[in-house]
Amino acid sequence: MSFREFITTATFALGACEAGGTPLQQPPATERISPPATAARDTLDFASEQISASRRTAITEAVNRVSPAVVTVQTEKVERAPVDMFEQFFGGRSGQQTQSGIGSGFIMRQDGVIVTNEHVVNGATRISVMLRDGTTYPARLIGADDANDLAVIKVEATGLPVASLGNSEDLVIGEWAIAIGNPFGFVLGNSEPSVTAGVISATGRNLLGRSGSAGAFVGMIQTDASINPGNSGGPLVNGNGDVIGVNSSIYSPSGGSIGLGFAIPINRARRIAMDLLEHGKVRRPWIGETIESPSTGNPRDLITAGVVVRSVVPGSPAAKAGLQPGDRILRVRSKVMRNVFDWEAERLDMQVGATLPITVQRSGRELSLNVTIADLPEVSAPRITVLREIDLVTLTPAIRADRSIRSPAGALVVKSSDRIRDEIGLQEGDLIIRINRTNITNAQDVTRAFDTYAGSGMRVVWERNGYYFQQDIVVSR
Repeated sequence: MSFREFITTATFALGACEAGGTPLQQPPATERISPPATAARDTLDFASEQISASRRTAITEAVNRVSPAVVTVQTEKVERAPVDMFEQFFGGRSGQQTQSGIGSGFIMRQDGVIVTNEHVVNGATRISVMLRDGTTYPARLIGADDANDLAVIKVEATGLPVASLGNSEDLVIGEWAIAIGNPFGFVLGNSEPSVTAGVISATGRNLLGRSGSAGAFVGMIQTDASINPGNSGGPLVNGNGDVIGVNSSIYSPSGGSIGLGFAIPINRARRIAMDLLEHGKVRRPWIGETIESPSTGNPRDLITAGVVVRSVVPGSPAAKAGLQPGDRILRVRSKVMRNVFDWEAERLDMQVGATLPITVQRSGRELSLNVTIADLPEVSAPRITVLREIDLVTLTPAIRADRSIRSPAGALVVKSSDRIRDEIGLQEGDLIIRINRTNITNAQDVTRAFDTYAGSGMRVVWERNGYYFQQDIVVSR
């Protein structure tokens, strides 16, 4: 029954009581009963209260809870540029130009610690943060992790509203997912964040890379809540108002949202943020294993290829726990390992010093192992000498076409030693495309990167059969 029908029926019932049955004695004029309009007004007020209450849903309550802690991150990047087209043509002097950028973030601590995406602040010479009410603070970069696309920045303020961090391990497919951020910057005309709602479409999603960068983005949360340019770094929130992810990327042939958005799980983001705050860097969990890389390029076969140990570094945490070459890793904690991407996602979520329960299959039997995770730079991790153990050539258009390589540039491995194949996983035909934050455009870039990061931990990313793989190593000369 509609609200109008309800009022009409109520009024009709009052009239029927007065018109039907034995006629009523009319009271004196001074004793007349209040007209039926009072009852109608009471009914209107009651219905209005019900409608008002129905507008307050789990989504509105969640938004009210977390939106005060959502911020807009503004950046400036100074780049060299020709002064004008004539001087550029004749090779003259160059000047500077400022590129502005914008993204989102959320306040993690009352003292001004903010989480955002690494690609939002990458290369910025100036960072500022605007709160929902328009208050603006200068911000400084505490640290960033390019491999996971996360960064921590800080403003000098106290008593700020804080976003409640949830648990990305117990997500339910189909539950509410709310993306909050500042899409398209200040084109929309104010500083308040925008809200889009959808559901958790899937968890543990593995992506082949993002436009403009290369690398394996694994173990991501997928949602159909719209994530648009400017939303990057903002929170993905559940129906309780808890942050469950950091909005990071979308899959879109047009550049706009088509309902395929991805967020970094908050448990991973929390660990990386705490590493940056407490240690000044991201500790690289390491157990000392390499996994066999499937040789097939068929996605269907890759999805079900399993996780088979190729080698184990002697004296490593994996070796001490009893992991052996040939073991098939079935489960980590309670997660089933279906392919190497599931394993890569689990490695990203490892925490230095924690004990990792692993179930493996060996000779037809299931065994339970407990591996204590170590910090990569502090252990005897794989060490390579690039010029003696790897031969590289710069990728050319002809090589790229002949091998059906997706990446536009990189250094192709044409020869590698047995130790490199066993301990690192690099083999002939792999294309090195990134080392830490350095994009590789030719073979010489690899040598320079290895010189730059010699003696410290570094992450190597390569392409094989159209898929991206990565490995943390330590380089010595």
